[in-house]
Formats: sequence, structure tokens, C-alpha cells
Amino acid sequence: MTVAVDNVTKIYTSGMVALERVCVDIEDGTFVSLLGPSGCGKSTLLNMIAGFVDKTEGRIQVDGVDVAGPSGERGMVFQEYALFPWLTAIDNVAFGPRINGVGRDERRELAERYLRMVGLQDHAKKYPYELSGGMKQRVSIARALANKPSILLMDEPFGALDAHTREIMQDELLEIWAQEKKTVIFVTHSVSEAVFLSDRVVLMEANPGRVEHIFDIDLPRPRDRSSDGFAAIERDIHRRMRHR
Repeated sequence: MTVAVDNVTKIYTSGMVALERVCVDIEDGTFVSLLGPSGCGKSTLLNMIAGFVDKTEGRIQVDGVDVAGPSGERGMVFQEYALFPWLTAIDNVAFGPRINGVGRDERRELAERYLRMVGLQDHAKKYPYELSGGMKQRVSIARALANKPSILLMDEPFGALDAHTREIMQDELLEIWAQEKKTVIFVTHSVSEAVFLSDRVVLMEANPGRVEHIFDIDLPRPRDRSSDGFAAIERDIHRRMRHR
């Protein structure tokens, strides 16, 4: 599904301008990262696309239809795992389909499929407290996918993980994206993460939040973080961030 953000402004009741005249067009099936410093409105924009936060001005459309609230076509993955502690991994993944009226056998099959996809089929019966941080985030991703969204919205999902686990999760996310062919909108503070994952990087600036520049990342996949091309794009982004 396509996403069109057209001249979107968000002003809170306190008078703070979180976003000002933001325009972004996201093509179907692409991986787009929202990158920038704290306070630039990345998460606010993501939550507006999700339908959790109302805009003050402008328009947000998904496949030409105005976003008027949350929808099952837009799945959300947060930095906080937000798993139900009283449910096992497989029951957490099956929760959305159960609420949506999917039959017991079908939702079990869905949950097993997505746990296999994230490599946790052998941990299906474990509770969240028995899982590592990386495992919990895998369950969160599987849970979002089990609802079969067309768009996956991810708000710094790997921010709380150690560097090694974070890189593993980045690789696994790209494998899932290649299989599922979904549109992904990914919020991050990390330039390296944005360049490694994305087709396009939307660089934002703060006070108020605006789009500073959009980078098309034309590096071949799979990407080599140590390549000259990768380093050149990182330098370009860092240079623009320092300038601002």
C-alpha cells in the first residue's frame, strides 16, 4: 500500500508545534526510515500514520483513502515489547487473530507460521519473562504480522537491544520484508541502521519537526556496512545533520 503525507502539521494544545508542513510519499512495498534527532517528530508522524494521533492540518492517505483512525491494515511494533505477560509466545501472536474472530485452528496455524518466520518455533510455549530482549521483539514482530497488515510501522524496535543482537535483528527483518512484501516505515536514531535497511531515508530536523532531505539509497542488497558506498552515504547524512 502507498502512503501519502501531504502538508501535515501537528500543534499540541500547549502550543508546541511538533510537525510543520511535512510531505512524504511512500511507494507500495518499499522500506522507508524516518531518521533524525529527538524531538523532530518521527514517532509523532508514525503514530499519525497509524491513526493513533490526530493531525492539526494537512492530509494523510493510505492508498488514496484518508487515515481516520487505527486500522488492521497498519500493524505497529514498538520499542517496548508490549507483550501480555500472562500469555505464552504463541498465544501472544495468536491474540490479534482471536480478537478478529479467526477460528482456533487457523489462528494456531498463523501463529506457528510467524513464530517459525522469526525463528522462535522452539520457544512457542515460553512466557515473556523467559525470553531475552531480542526474542521478545521477535514475538512482537510475529504478533504484528499475524494480523496480516499491508503496512508495518516500527517505532525504534531495536533501540533497547545490544549492538550484536541489533544487527542480527536487522538482517532478520530484511528477510521477513523480502518474504512478506509489505510497506515498512521504520523510526530510528541510527544513521547506519537507516542506510542498511532502507530504500529511502527521510531525514528530519527539529523545532519544529520538518523534512530536511530525502535520500534514495541505491546500494545493492544484501548491503555491506564496510563498503565505500555505504560509508559515503553515512558521511553525507551525518554532514547534513551536523549542518542543521
